[in-house]
Amino acid sequence: MARYFGDRTAELLGRLSLNPLRHVDPLGTLVIPGALLALGLPLFGWAKPVPVATGSLRRPRLAFVMVALAGPAANLFMALLWCAILAAVIRINGRTTLDHWLVLMAQAGIVANGVLAIFNLLPIPPLDGGRVVAGVLPPRLGARYERLAPLGMALVVGLSVLGLFGWLFVPAYRAMGQVINALMAPAA
Repeated sequence: MARYFGDRTAELLGRLSLNPLRHVDPLGTLVIPGALLALGLPLFGWAKPVPVATGSLRRPRLAFVMVALAGPAANLFMALLWCAILAAVIRINGRTTLDHWLVLMAQAGIVANGVLAIFNLLPIPPLDGGRVVAGVLPPRLGARYERLAPLGMALVVGLSVLGLFGWLFVPAYRAMGQVINALMAPAA
């Protein structure tokens, strides 16, 4: 999306890639999730943010909001793609190990991407929802809101570690479960 609006930073840094290794943040992808997993705490992590040079963007206020919405939109697209895969495998009604593996992968893809899209839309900077809020606020107020990002990240990590996102995750998991159950229901 940033490229569409004139910023080639991510492209020039080799970050427009489906290779997951290009997006690994050592602390957020490996150390923190590994430590939380080892301690039996709720899992939380992050990848390297995609760099955006906002000064290079055409129509910067609109571009800022659209770039922020691109991540959750990609998650929703991937969830829908996994829904299509799940529906196809169920309709084919295969009984092989590969079919079972695809069903499990599709279910995980639906849940992970659906929940990530919802989570990332929380209006807390540096999450995408926080960037959307900053982009629709008057410029001076939006800039102030963006400066809360370090505090916002600490807030998100703290709430996650304490397991206080249940109000968001429980309904999200329930909704994804309903989608999966509907897709797995026998065709009429």
